[in-house]
Amino acid sequence: MIYEGVLTKMQTELGNPIQYYLVFENSFLNLNQLLDKELEISFQGYQCLHCGKKKKIFRQGHCYDCFMSSASVGDWIMKPELSTAHLDIEDRDLDYERKVQLQPHVVYLALSSEVKVGVTRGTQIPTRWIDQGAIQAIPILELPNRYLAGITEVALKNKYADKTNWQKMLKNEVPKVDLIQERLKSGNFLPNEVRDYYSENNSHLYEFHYPVLTYPKKVTSLSLDKTPLFQGKLSGIKGQYLLFQDGTVFNIRTFEGYVVKISL
Repeated sequence: MIYEGVLTKMQTELGNPIQYYLVFENSFLNLNQLLDKELEISFQGYQCLHCGKKKKIFRQGHCYDCFMSSASVGDWIMKPELSTAHLDIEDRDLDYERKVQLQPHVVYLALSSEVKVGVTRGTQIPTRWIDQGAIQAIPILELPNRYLAGITEVALKNKYADKTNWQKMLKNEVPKVDLIQERLKSGNFLPNEVRDYYSENNSHLYEFHYPVLTYPKKVTSLSLDKTPLFQGKLSGIKGQYLLFQDGTVFNIRTFEGYVVKISL
């Protein structure tokens, strides 16, 4: 069978294990069903996720022009502390920025390669943690806008990492940590602006199980730019990565906007 379309991040469904889907315009593929099976991925071209034009992808699924102009990839996306919609100050599109920034955001701790702090919209729980390959996650506090979440994350970066070590995550090299206790510790480092939102008792711990047959001992990233045709046996899925038996790993998010053909 052959599936063809534009890569976007895998859709997930919480379960034991998590279910993964590649969704194309006219079809979808449940990737869990492909474990221990051979598949071929071939690069066919580009299609910008914003303008839809067949232009080379620059970053985050966008062509260069869209990346430099689209409100959905403004600097405040990666750095929430730069959010300004609460001040009625526009970055690229104030209506869009109000819609995204002025909604509940959660500051959390997640365990993927080590304990990391992060920010996500309340509507993205638990999807955000699954996309990071976290085996556990716990909210610290919920805040009414992205700016307050951002300054909280900045304060906690002094104590916790803010990025996942993707190689350790994919090799399942994860330390044993009591996230409930870490959450309690984090309360001591919160900025004054958000302390009223914090409660010691709100400590629901989320746990995630991924469809992985074997974890690789070494990992090699697949780049469609360098290797436009790849064939391998799927051994697992974690975060937004496909894991192959030979240690090759393919980050779907990195290649959003690439048109591919998948042959089974």
